[in-house]
Amino acid sequence: MHRYLRKSFSSVIVNNRDLFNFWYKVHRKSIFRAMSTSDTKDTILQASESWFAKYKNAPEVPDGIFRGVIDRFNGVTVDSNMEECDDSQFEGKLKDSLAFWKEANRRGVWFKVHLSKASWVPVLAKHNFDFHHAKEGFVMMCTWLANEPMGIPPFAHTMVGVGAVVVNDKQQVLVVSEKNALVTNSWKLPGGYLERKENIVDAGIREVQEETNIQTTFETLLAIRHAHGAGFGCSDLYVVMALNPQTTEITKCEREIAKCVWMDIEEFLQHPNVHETNRSFMRLYLNYKKNGVKIVCREDVHQILKKKYNIFEVETTEKE
Repeated sequence: MHRYLRKSFSSVIVNNRDLFNFWYKVHRKSIFRAMSTSDTKDTILQASESWFAKYKNAPEVPDGIFRGVIDRFNGVTVDSNMEECDDSQFEGKLKDSLAFWKEANRRGVWFKVHLSKASWVPVLAKHNFDFHHAKEGFVMMCTWLANEPMGIPPFAHTMVGVGAVVVNDKQQVLVVSEKNALVTNSWKLPGGYLERKENIVDAGIREVQEETNIQTTFETLLAIRHAHGAGFGCSDLYVVMALNPQTTEITKCEREIAKCVWMDIEEFLQHPNVHETNRSFMRLYLNYKKNGVKIVCREDVHQILKKKYNIFEVETTEKE
């Protein structure tokens, strides 16, 4: 199925609008049918539909110019999977395209270069393109054409992790000691980094289950710690939440966790191998239980983009 897609995609000649429209009309249903049983069909369909729609509606350009997709900031993005160009002709076409875009007052230019066209990378670098970001299978390079300060934002620069305060009806908190802990035999809250396109609450519930096999439900947000200079030179957001345990029997993750126990809250607050920051999260939990102020998670939909998002907000009740 995926080989079919790659072969079909590579056959598109986007500089000819009629040919592209004809190809899209003929193959669209076949693509959807071939992908209907894929576990990743939603992601792939959305991505392919998005690029088809963008290229389908892109303005016409003269022969020998990369067509690209114009964004709302008056920039242009070229995808190497959508525009065929022989390596021997690439530099000449790039020069002509840059001149064309400057004349058209385009501000920024992006090239999404897939592995199959990795030979484009040194040519782009020669013409003042720089690396912006890379993911599996492609690198994104960009350059700034406008006679104004650089307006291209940096790529994602903050990592997001979660920690969970899970307290049972015996006033014990769920704690773990990691095999690769910075301090050997230290105790901490279960948690970890978010996966791609994962909601914060879902990540907390997943991490607790993966590390301890305890099933939980969301109760409230407790705190957010913000730091800099974390992994890969990124900033770091650590979101701490309270989760309600639905089970009590622990089965630790053998790959990551050395020890996992239900620890009395008072012992946790006094334990020499518990970092003060983790103690402070525990005290926040106790204050929440005393005062009853919750920060809940509400799902909403963007009015224009029609995309779902989560809003964390203080839960309020009307005074009688």
